[in-house]
Amino acid sequence: MSLTFTLDPPITPALRDGVLELWTDVSNAGGSVGFVPPVTREDIRPELVKHMVAMAEGRTRLLVGHDAEGRVAATAFLTFNTHRLMTHWLWLYTVMVHPRHQGKGYGRDLLAAAERAARGIDGIEAIRLTCRGGLGLERFYASCGYKEVGRVPDAIRVAPGDDRDDITMLLPLT
Repeated sequence: MSLTFTLDPPITPALRDGVLELWTDVSNAGGSVGFVPPVTREDIRPELVKHMVAMAEGRTRLLVGHDAEGRVAATAFLTFNTHRLMTHWLWLYTVMVHPRHQGKGYGRDLLAAAERAARGIDGIEAIRLTCRGGLGLERFYASCGYKEVGRVPDAIRVAPGDDRDDITMLLPLT
C-alpha cells in the first residue's frame, strides 16, 4: 500500500498529535530531524509549534502522508525563502517517514510529492535541503535527483566527540 499525501491539510488536534508522534518516533529511532535520542513529545513540541506558527503566517506549507489506517506516516515542511534575492527556491525541512514504514519506498514517494508540490508554486525553481553526514542520507537524496552543493565539515555536534558534516542538497525544478 502507498501513502496518501495532502498538501496544506487542515490542522486538527489529531493531525498535530500525529506529527508530534511521528517526529518523536523518528528521532528516537535515530532519524536526523533535529534531535538526538532519547526525546519525548514534550521535547519536540516547541519545534512543532514553531513550524505551525510559520504555517499560520504563510511562510511554510505542510505535506503529510497518511498510511492505510489514517495515521500520520510521513511529513515534509516546504518553507519559503524570505530573502528578496532568493525567493525562487524553497527549503524542505523535517523530512520524515515513520520507522514502521521505512524500507517500503515511502521516502521516495514523499520526495516526489514534495517536488510536485513545489512545482505547483509560482516562481519556485529549486528545492534545497540539508542533511546530517554520517548516515548515508546524501546518497539517498542523490538517488532522488538532488545534488550536493555544499558541505560544512563537523558543523553538527550530535554528542561530545561525534561531529557530523552539514550537507546542502539542491533539486533544480527547471
